[in-house]
Amino acid sequence: MNKTEKRNRVEDRYNRPIISLRISITNRCNINCLYCHHDGMLPSDKEMTPDEIFKILKIAKSIGVEKIRFSGGEPLIRKDIVEIIKKTSSLKFKDISITSNGILLEKYAQDLFDAGLNRVNVSFDTLNPSTYKTITTKNYLKEAKAGILKAVEVGLSPVKINMVLMKGINDNEVMDMFNFSKKNGIILQLIELIESDNCEDKAFNDEYHFDLDPLENELEKLATKVKTREFMQDRKKYFIGNGEIEIVRPMDNTKFCENCTRLRITPEGKIKPCLLRNDNLVDLITMVREGLPEEKLKQIFLDGINNREPYYNQ
Repeated sequence: MNKTEKRNRVEDRYNRPIISLRISITNRCNINCLYCHHDGMLPSDKEMTPDEIFKILKIAKSIGVEKIRFSGGEPLIRKDIVEIIKKTSSLKFKDISITSNGILLEKYAQDLFDAGLNRVNVSFDTLNPSTYKTITTKNYLKEAKAGILKAVEVGLSPVKINMVLMKGINDNEVMDMFNFSKKNGIILQLIELIESDNCEDKAFNDEYHFDLDPLENELEKLATKVKTREFMQDRKKYFIGNGEIEIVRPMDNTKFCENCTRLRITPEGKIKPCLLRNDNLVDLITMVREGLPEEKLKQIFLDGINNREPYYNQ
């Protein structure tokens, strides 16, 4: 980082710098996963436009944000996704990534790479067609797999697979997915099902939650090297042969909050200071659409940052 970038970097009240911004650019999706929380459906004509996203990103750049991740819903469902990436790339962020389900990735991977996308995470929970339909309610396994391989082929790097493990559904497929990932130079992230206080979600979790502890013990025996990501909840990365598996657990500890450097923007254009809260959102897109000057928009952005506080602080 050069001196100018360091000087521009903004910290919240807890001395946590804002380094990355995650923008949900749609909550529309082309699959319906079992574990998805379905945060409503925003009509496409109400979504942020590429120019509106660009204005928000310019502010982010001015306060020292270095990394941008686009998510959804399914971000590739937007027909202007390549334009969004191209505009983002013009601002010279250090890292631009997308989280996708991979279904449309074969179609867009080359154009996205050419537009400036650096890497992609693909939510992909199984290699079994029947299980894929059970999880997603759709028959797009072939397309998702082809999209993943196309992303590797065009040079998006690293390509990561996000595999949510569910008891009795795909918990017996870890090594199959690891071998597929290893063969194709992909990093596999195994994700523990997130618990919720919502009664309906809790019943789902009780039925399908898969304990990762025994699996981690096995991985430790197989690994030639284990790396702990200190500033990412102490996540463990297991290096087995020429492959890599990372364990991702729910974000329910003080260390995660202490080291959180991410801000979020919702599909509705609101600043979301904390992943685990919805009661302190700050409306930004309304002011963007009303044509407020950049300095005033920046102050709204800073107000959102000042709303940040550790969710777990014990």
